[in-house]
Amino acid sequence: MKKRWLFLGGALALAGVGYAAFQHWKLYIPGLIADVTDPIGPTQTVNWAQGPAVAPAGQRPPNIILIVADDLGINDISAFGGGIVPTPAIDRLMQEGATVDSFYAANATCSPSRAAMMTGRYPTRFGFEFTAVPPLLAKNVGHGAGFGPWQPIVHSEVADQLPDYRSQGVPASEVMLPEVLKTAGYHTMHIGKWHLGEARGMRPEDQGFDESLGFAAGAGMFLPKNAPDVVNARLDWDPIDQFLWASLPYAVQWNGGKRFAPGGYVTDWFTDEALRAIDANRNRPFFLYLAYNAPHTPLQALKSDYDKLGHIQDHRDRVYAAMLVALDRSVARVQAKLEADGIADNTLILFTSDNGGAWYVGMDGLNKPYRGWKATFFEGGIRTPLFAKWPARIKPGTKVSGVGSHIDLFATAAAAAGARMPGDRQMDSVSLLPALETGGALPPRTNFWRSGDYRAVRDGDWKLQVSKRPERVWLFNLKDDPTERTDLSKAMPDKVAELKRLIEAQAAEMPKPLWPALIEGPVRIDVPSNAPWVEGQELIYWAN
Repeated sequence: MKKRWLFLGGALALAGVGYAAFQHWKLYIPGLIADVTDPIGPTQTVNWAQGPAVAPAGQRPPNIILIVADDLGINDISAFGGGIVPTPAIDRLMQEGATVDSFYAANATCSPSRAAMMTGRYPTRFGFEFTAVPPLLAKNVGHGAGFGPWQPIVHSEVADQLPDYRSQGVPASEVMLPEVLKTAGYHTMHIGKWHLGEARGMRPEDQGFDESLGFAAGAGMFLPKNAPDVVNARLDWDPIDQFLWASLPYAVQWNGGKRFAPGGYVTDWFTDEALRAIDANRNRPFFLYLAYNAPHTPLQALKSDYDKLGHIQDHRDRVYAAMLVALDRSVARVQAKLEADGIADNTLILFTSDNGGAWYVGMDGLNKPYRGWKATFFEGGIRTPLFAKWPARIKPGTKVSGVGSHIDLFATAAAAAGARMPGDRQMDSVSLLPALETGGALPPRTNFWRSGDYRAVRDGDWKLQVSKRPERVWLFNLKDDPTERTDLSKAMPDKVAELKRLIEAQAAEMPKPLWPALIEGPVRIDVPSNAPWVEGQELIYWAN
């Protein structure tokens, strides 16, 4: 009998090891399949379409460059007095241009925020409620370790309702910013991350961009994992990170063609190509959407940048900081190129991030002094910088009071270009240009955020968040309490009811999501994902 139990115990242990091995290696399957069906070719030369050899006489509309960082925390840059490393080039955009006092991401994760920038509409207005992620990633997060007493919930019952991952994007019926700018005579270019759909009809080159160079997924490798000049930092506690290292390619596409390897560290290489694209179009109006994937995970830095930061002791922090150094260097190079080509004065640069810093990076302070992370509607998750530099029209050091949003970048760019806004649909975008030029206040407005049953509204100085899991509300007066430390919901039930009515009225206008949320995951408000779980920590469940 004893031998039988020993045999059974050994078999169960072996089965457990086998299951764990399968869970690990299955993450590599999508990448292996892609390598066979769509192999990655060698680096190739990108031939940007050449504009006129000589600039036409007279005035012309401004060039417009929208620079979007990925998961950049408000405290990742030194412009506001913080930062893990100085970011002088990004800071220069604020010093030599304008900044908006309260500027918000349209959502707390990347896909919906980018959809809002490109359409000028609440993404929920056309059903784009959740970030597009492969089902395997969602399931890996759902079975990840380290969640403590609050476990993720995987909605397997809706798995068959999910469209193909490639079709999780902005519908072709939406009018995107480059389509509007093309009507005003602009040449339109995209470089970097897309994450708004990979299927035909949803890709950049199908949505108004004359030329597109980058990757369609939500993240990409910065260098091959074993490159001699790369320094990697893996986040072993994070199931998202595990998926990225297993499945992400070091590859890009040119106008939706075959995949090929970039020509270096991706942040720098995207900038190399941006400078070539600017040079090719210096004599005609152009729109460049420059969407860096830094400092999104996987954390990879150039060894040359890493080696200069010996004062940062923690390896992960040092890699992250080196990624910020590369991002700042890129912004400096773009500004220098505009100046060298003599077009800086008539170029509008807009700089922002898609959302706040991520909880799963495991670093405190990315969004300081605000609470919350990416995937939360606390200020840390949705407060982003907006710097607007246009020497011909915007005075250095201009400060704009009031509330602006990613949604407004559409109308702002259209106004600068002299292009007409779409008139056949409800637009939520409001041009920031008058305030950016004068330093005046932005007009009052109500702003909404939504992901499943987790919703928020800011109306004037009041902000309400409503969560179903756990079931609770938070009410803050941001004028008196900008960092959301004092919850007034119990003391002011009438104000809670008033703001809830606003949320419900706006939600009633929105259609069903284009696809359901597959997972709900716990995100603690005040600590990163690798912090110990302690009873009483505040959290939300993020539906995606």
